[in-house]
Amino acid sequence: MNIRSLTRGDGVVIGAAVVLFIASFLDFSSYDCPQGVDCSRFDSPNAWDALGILMSVYLAGVIAAALMIVSRALPGRKVVGLDLGQFGVALAVFALWTAFWTILDVNNAGAGLILGLLATLVLAAGAVAGPLVPALKAPLLSPSAPAQGVQGGQQPYGAQPGQGYGFPGGQQQAPYGAQPSQGYGYPGAPQQGQPAQADPAQAQQAQAQAQQPAQGGAAPAGDFTPFWFAVPVARPLYGEDGSPNPIAELAPGTWYLAVEQRGQSLIAQTQDGRRGVLQDTTGIQRG
Repeated sequence: MNIRSLTRGDGVVIGAAVVLFIASFLDFSSYDCPQGVDCSRFDSPNAWDALGILMSVYLAGVIAAALMIVSRALPGRKVVGLDLGQFGVALAVFALWTAFWTILDVNNAGAGLILGLLATLVLAAGAVAGPLVPALKAPLLSPSAPAQGVQGGQQPYGAQPGQGYGFPGGQQQAPYGAQPSQGYGYPGAPQQGQPAQADPAQAQQAQAQAQQPAQGGAAPAGDFTPFWFAVPVARPLYGEDGSPNPIAELAPGTWYLAVEQRGQSLIAQTQDGRRGVLQDTTGIQRG
């Protein structure tokens, strides 16, 4: 999983789960030691001594956080008819509900129970508000900026972009209908003043493929040129067959190749060669 696909809401969920796991080892209840009695031999139980509380509050919260994070890497996966993320949110709310009524039923709540209630409260709040609050939907890690050009941060024509995984010019899949490092405008192609040997057979094959209609029955726009882009926040990539379930998730801080335009949507290609439809193209950054 690309860590750049995590949001601030995911960071809140992960932090709350860590605190909740630590709280499970703290004292479940407290007691006052009578004067003149040595209480050092008495151990206060923790959540691991009460299986019901352990499973319904502490481990339930940790499992809820894990499900929400895994849903980022496996979009579209479902458990009992619910998306993994939705199931995790429901489990986090259940953990908070159980912790609230448990602490009301205990006379002298210990540090483990108090900290567990606070952690489940933060966990449930992050799970519910994460997809809704803009501040929590922002990327957890700031995306790396592309190489700056001479005008307005754009690449000068013919300049070699920066190298690296997920960046134009790195070791990427060949653009649709062109051979690696030989397509016009493709990052890493020969620059001006650097002649390269061209294979006539490969050039004819690339030209023939570019003239064929794109899969799905729609022909690409005649003036469309493939370009690199990055998304401001994590966005789903849907299959070209119109399936409602995402096939991948585009993460901020990584560059993807747009190979075709269909109305307001883009046909994007990931680093592993998968192609799909990016329906939400607002705010994308061109490389």
